[in-house]
Amino acid sequence: MVDTLARPAAPPAVHPQVRRARRRTTRTAWVLRLVAIGYVLALVALPVVSVVQHTFADGLAPVWEVLTSDDFLAALRLTAVVAGIAVVLNTVFGVGMGVLLVRYRFWGRRFVSAVIDLPVSISPIVVGVALILVYGTYGWFGGALEDAGFRVIFAVPGMVLATVLVSLPLVLREIVPTLEEAGIEQEKAAQSLGANAWQRFWRVTLPTIKWALAYGVALSLARSMGEFGAVRVVSGSVAGQSQTLTLYVNDSYQEFGPDAQRQAFAAAFVLMAIAVVLIVVIAALRPKEDRS
Repeated sequence: MVDTLARPAAPPAVHPQVRRARRRTTRTAWVLRLVAIGYVLALVALPVVSVVQHTFADGLAPVWEVLTSDDFLAALRLTAVVAGIAVVLNTVFGVGMGVLLVRYRFWGRRFVSAVIDLPVSISPIVVGVALILVYGTYGWFGGALEDAGFRVIFAVPGMVLATVLVSLPLVLREIVPTLEEAGIEQEKAAQSLGANAWQRFWRVTLPTIKWALAYGVALSLARSMGEFGAVRVVSGSVAGQSQTLTLYVNDSYQEFGPDAQRQAFAAAFVLMAIAVVLIVVIAALRPKEDRS
C-alpha cells in the first residue's frame, strides 16, 4: 500500500503505430515550417532588407536631404490628405452600411453586399479608367462639373475618389462579422428601456464593434497610403502638385542618376516604415478584438 502511494502512476502505453504517426507528423510540421519561413524570407524579408540597405548605403545625410526636400514634403502632405479623407469616408460608409446590411432585411441586400467588394476584385488601373469615363472632361459628369468650377480628374478629388474606391470594403468587412456575432438582444433591451437610435448606437453598437472598427481603420489607412495604380491614372503625377509618395517613388526610380535612385529608396523606406507601424498597431488590436 505504501509502495503504491509513493510511486507515480506509469504513463499509459503508446501503440507503436501511434508513435510512428507522431514522428511523421513532427517531421511534416518541421518541413512545413521551414518552407513557410523560406517563402516569407524570399518574398518579404529580403526585399525589405534590400531597400533599407540601399537607402542608407551612403549614410544618413543624403537620406535627410531627400526627406526635407520640397517635392518629398509635398508628396507626403498630399498622401496624408488623400489617405485621411479616404479613411474618414470609408469609416462612415463602413459603419453605416454594416449596420444596414446586418440589422435590416431588404430586397437586393446580397447584391449590394457583392457590389461593395467589386472595387477590390478588379485592377486599380481599371478603377482609374472607369473614374475618367465618368468624371473626366469628356465623361458623363466631368464636363458639367468643370463648367461649375469643380475639377475631379487630375486633381485631389479624383485621387480621393480612386483611393476611396480601392479601399471601400475594408472597414465594412471587419465590422459585419462582429455585428452578426453580437446579435440584437442588447439593442432591443436598450430600446425597451427608452433609448433612442443614437443612444443605442453610441452606448451599445459602437462599444461592441470598437476593436473591429479600429482594425478596419488601420487596414484602410495602410491600403490608402500605398495605393498606386488608380491614383496614377487619375492624378497626372506632377511633382509638387499631384504626386503622392507612391508616385514619387515610381517617378524617381524611373529616372537616371544616383540622386533620383536615392530619392526613390528614401521615400520607399518611409512608406515601409509607415506600413510597419500600422502592422504593429493591427497586431496589437487583433488580440483585443479576439478577447472581446
